[in-house]
Amino acid sequence: MISITSAQLDAWLVAFIFPFTRILALIASSPVLGAKQVPVRVKIGLALVMTLIVAPTLTGLPQVAVGSPQGLLILIQQILIGLAMGFTMKLIFTAVEMAGELSGLQMGLGFASFYDPVNAAQSPVISQWLNIVASLAFLALNGHLFVFAGLAESFQTLPVGSMISGKGFYGIASWGGVIFAYALQLSLPLLAALLITNLALGILTRAAPQLNLFAVGFPVTLAIGFIVLLLMTPYFAPLLDKLTHDALDTMLNLANSK
Repeated sequence: MISITSAQLDAWLVAFIFPFTRILALIASSPVLGAKQVPVRVKIGLALVMTLIVAPTLTGLPQVAVGSPQGLLILIQQILIGLAMGFTMKLIFTAVEMAGELSGLQMGLGFASFYDPVNAAQSPVISQWLNIVASLAFLALNGHLFVFAGLAESFQTLPVGSMISGKGFYGIASWGGVIFAYALQLSLPLLAALLITNLALGILTRAAPQLNLFAVGFPVTLAIGFIVLLLMTPYFAPLLDKLTHDALDTMLNLANSK
């Protein structure tokens, strides 16, 4: 007859529940996989598979009961760590969406917005289009695999029972500030082209006051905007690749910070 003691049961639960909590929190807050379109069952199933792979490699787990006050505190720590790591990667798409909003506003499409099921809010058309392109490029560049690799490494650099230091949270705040610079870099070619276009239209209107600026300017800025978007699309993937690697470095530094 097989007998299982309470200590053995607690050890098995600790080896599974704590890693599972961190992995599930990261998947829920990460880009693409954490989208609302992805069913909850898929997220939980993926977290279970990853836990079964990662859990046997973990050592030095705290010998506490999951339901004890100390175990609940560790559980909350794992949720915070997973959410922080997923939030770090999700800021990439925040930069892309911001770049789309800036571009759409300059093109005159700021009023053209549709329901965005990812963010459950109204989003400009250009922002949605760039978000879709960024999602496809992220998957094509194996960004999701890099995220999983960084997650597995975090269990070694930031083991279960440890917590992110103040330096790590400061790194997240600094990374959030850098995102604005990346958003400007993504939209800068289009903003520069439209600035030149608006200057030319202003000179043309000054030279010919009878010209209806609103009747001519809107189609011209719209056409120039789409042409520049078409020309800058091939250069979008390398910049997104750099942005992804910078986000991964930030995520790893978050785990390495002491």
